[in-house]
Amino acid sequence: MNSVRPSARPGSFTGWADFRIRQLRVFVEEVGAATLLAIRTFRTMFTTRFDTPEFIYQIEQLGVRSIAIAAATAIFVGIVMTIQFAVSMEAFGAKDTLGRVIGVSEARELAPSLTALVVGSRIAAGMAAEIGSMAVTEQIDAIRALGADPIRKLVVPRMVAGILIMPLITFIAFLLGMVSSMFVAALSYGIPMEFFYSTALDTLGINDFASGVFKTPFFGFLIALLGCYFGLQTRGGTEGVGRSTTRAVVVVSISILMADALLTQIFVSIGTL
Repeated sequence: MNSVRPSARPGSFTGWADFRIRQLRVFVEEVGAATLLAIRTFRTMFTTRFDTPEFIYQIEQLGVRSIAIAAATAIFVGIVMTIQFAVSMEAFGAKDTLGRVIGVSEARELAPSLTALVVGSRIAAGMAAEIGSMAVTEQIDAIRALGADPIRKLVVPRMVAGILIMPLITFIAFLLGMVSSMFVAALSYGIPMEFFYSTALDTLGINDFASGVFKTPFFGFLIALLGCYFGLQTRGGTEGVGRSTTRAVVVVSISILMADALLTQIFVSIGTL
């Protein structure tokens, strides 16, 4: 009499475990492949001629065209956070400390992290779609056939541009977030702009700015690396381009949150030494 093994039955624990192990193996393989791409990119960056025209083009594509969405995010986040904090502080009679709280929050977390999430999703999606389209139409194979290195042509300029533009966009987001908070505090809660500005400056120290700004090059590195990686791995025509773009946005968002938690712990530990 034929019997069905437990591992073969749909929904069995063994089948579920095998599926999770396969998922874990795929995850480890992709982390390894992305790490190898990063190593190749840094090696190429320092051993071959830098493609300056492509770098300038990527600065315009990744940086200049991301300012609008970064500005909108910073302004409205500043408005919302000011309203939320002001309501709570007013109830406890601590409304005068609003500038201090908003300043520290913007410098340490809101400006760098939220900007990286929003701008990073846009940048990673664009990279994955552009490079993925080149992959499925065999343009990357054509680059190799001509004797050029796709890493030097496609990945290096995007990675350098991503690392450089994120601190600049974060600084703009910080300024716009503080200005929008200052106006809301003055118009809705009667806090003078000069008082808001002075209390925020009195509270903010170099460690507050450093702990926020120093994260952004790491965010830019992750955004560019993962966007290019998923683009280069694209297979299966236009449907594959869509899958790569979606995966790039999801993985970049999760990676930024994980990196933010790790870097925050590192900077806090350094600051308490």
